[in-house]
Amino acid sequence: MLEAPILPTLLLLGAPNVAVMLAQASVGLIETWFVGKLGTDALAGMALVFPLVMLMQTTSAGAMGGGIASAIARALGARRNDDANALVLHAVVVALGFGLLFSVALIGGGRWIYTRMGGSGGALEAALSYSNWVFAGAVLVWLFNALSAVIRGTGNMAFPALVTVAGVPLLVPLSALLIFGWGPVPGFGIAGGAVALLMYYGVGSLVLAGYLWSPRSLLRPVLRGTRWRWVLFADILRVGLASSVSTVATSLSMAVAVALVGAFGSAAIAGYGTASRLEFLLIPLVFGFGAPLVAMVGTCIGAGKRERALRAGWIGAALCFAMAEAIGLWAAAFPHTWLRLFSDDPAMLEAGTQYLRSVGPLYGFFGLGLVLYFASQGAGKLKWPVLANLLRLAVAALGGWLVLRWGGTLTQLFVVQGAAMVVYGLVNAGAVAAGSWFGPLRWPWRVATA
Repeated sequence: MLEAPILPTLLLLGAPNVAVMLAQASVGLIETWFVGKLGTDALAGMALVFPLVMLMQTTSAGAMGGGIASAIARALGARRNDDANALVLHAVVVALGFGLLFSVALIGGGRWIYTRMGGSGGALEAALSYSNWVFAGAVLVWLFNALSAVIRGTGNMAFPALVTVAGVPLLVPLSALLIFGWGPVPGFGIAGGAVALLMYYGVGSLVLAGYLWSPRSLLRPVLRGTRWRWVLFADILRVGLASSVSTVATSLSMAVAVALVGAFGSAAIAGYGTASRLEFLLIPLVFGFGAPLVAMVGTCIGAGKRERALRAGWIGAALCFAMAEAIGLWAAAFPHTWLRLFSDDPAMLEAGTQYLRSVGPLYGFFGLGLVLYFASQGAGKLKWPVLANLLRLAVAALGGWLVLRWGGTLTQLFVVQGAAMVVYGLVNAGAVAAGSWFGPLRWPWRVATA
């Protein structure tokens, strides 16, 4: 963290995370493939729910999870081991509270939300069937991601990755079994995928907790005798809540896009939802390198090594820009290769192709902005990443509304979404370049003059 060459260390720490993120993303894609066999309404229903499921995932793993990992990394970097141990149970309490909040909000308000997003008829009923089940167990998702973040904060990226990847070979057949049924086991349709997912997170949480309370763990949390301290909750929430605003803005941008696309019909929603799955795939891939950046930047700043922290951020930014841009260019060149994995419906294919050709070539800016957001979590400075995401939301929502008001096309609507990504990436990069981690913005900014 403090002395080894940055790029090899980042690749070494990131490899397990990329594996785990690919595994999780693969599960989501396979589940979508299963649901696609149930028909276009089921696929459209999944598209309606997916932004909110990803909101929960990214808030718990990336936003609040980043706050947890950052707090523990900074405590360990400053040799405050007692605080690091106490942060474990504080993190669990935070996770349980937010998990309950998601359950109440999405079970109580799901129908209203999905209707406003353009859902109706069979698509709306499919969305509610999946949503009510998955958000009933939101606490399990939050607990799993919080415990994973605790372990990542110590610099151990391998064990959370191992737990996630090991569960995939069990989750995929379980999901198929509960969706379609087999033998004496009845099929539950789209809801079966949600039930399988919750079983996966429940078992995974038990395994992660067992590791944290074992002799192999760097931390030594205790159930009794831990003194609840607001300063430790604040250490998590200061980064986590600011990150959550950014995460909510990202998910709202995508939810707004679904609502705007809804003006062109259910097939367009299915096409956008299927195509944008690739965008959602970028989030876990970038997180694979963003998570070790949280620990690396946080540890370096805790130890007073500003220049190393900044170099780590820029190396991660270059890596993730190149990775996301390569995926986007491939998708723009061969859109049907991706879309036909899920459905052959002509209207869905047409809408999805328009999205990938309009937005795919700009994916690099999304990867750039997202990885610098994670690095800023490690620095404990989230003002500019939050503003960048709010600007992205404003451009996507206002620009999309103007397209519809002026009678624009679906392609023009997607071009606006791509422009919003460019704004997000450039604002984040400009702020870091101007010294946002270490005080007021100055241009040009240098560590030596800070």
